[in-house]
Amino acid sequence: MYKTIVVGTGPSGLTAAIYLARANLNPLVIEGPEPGGQLTTTTEIENFPGFPEGIMGPELMANMRQQAERFGAAFKTSWVTKVDTSKRPFKLTLENGTELEAETLIISTGASAKLLGIPGERESIGRGVSTCATCDGFFFRGKKIIVIGGGDSAMEEGHFLTRFASEVRIVNRRSELRASKIMQDRARQNPKVAWSLNRTPLEVVSGEKGVTALKVRNNETGEEELLETDGVFVAIGHKPNTGFLEGQLKVDEQGYLQVSPGTTRTNIPGIFACGDVQDHRYRQAITAAGSGCMAALDCEKFLEGEMVNDWSHIL
Repeated sequence: MYKTIVVGTGPSGLTAAIYLARANLNPLVIEGPEPGGQLTTTTEIENFPGFPEGIMGPELMANMRQQAERFGAAFKTSWVTKVDTSKRPFKLTLENGTELEAETLIISTGASAKLLGIPGERESIGRGVSTCATCDGFFFRGKKIIVIGGGDSAMEEGHFLTRFASEVRIVNRRSELRASKIMQDRARQNPKVAWSLNRTPLEVVSGEKGVTALKVRNNETGEEELLETDGVFVAIGHKPNTGFLEGQLKVDEQGYLQVSPGTTRTNIPGIFACGDVQDHRYRQAITAAGSGCMAALDCEKFLEGEMVNDWSHIL
């Protein structure tokens, strides 16, 4: 039996593992099908402190893993299919049927950006296709960008990207937007924002240097159009990776794990959540890493008995 198991990697899970390992808690980290999380699909990261010249996403994650291993964290590549949170020790079932037990759990499985599933989209991630404006907007200075989506997140990302791009074109398959009126008004009043509504994205077109256009269908005429662009930002939302929990932990209306304000404690004593699986607002590598540190410290105090009797009022 393990004192603690970290489910999921990425900046939050790996930071938690570093802190837990340095506290001699010998954590086991369960890696899913995407070790390192979303940052392994990005290219250069310029906003993570300590790297003035930037660092490649996969390299940053590899460094964090090596740091955790250096202090004694163990890693297992597998997929958690079921968790029994009804009693301690908690029981985890892996995809091959292996069962593991742990006194505490840290959930850091992240949230996956929703994609359209059209040709050329996934292949061009990191080569002109992005799901994070604050992460990648800086690379599109003076260029034309397309933002796909009609909700608040699309309006927010589009507005943010106008700081860098010469033009930001909003593409939405409906003629109406789902975004709140205040967000719509802000986007419509921005002179850098152009509109292609009632258009269904069909394909991301790329060349040797990256994205060159987005092929869409005009839903009024049925004709196909080619919208020239240097980048495509998909802003149709995120889905927290919590399916394996089968509703055993409290989530908010969007499906993100709920934690007690100012902590990483979930509604079940001994289970903590960090990173994007509980954060639908910031979704940055540095904030995920910070919450991973918090989860490790909360977990350590719980194992020392400092927090066990302080759980009744949580959530």
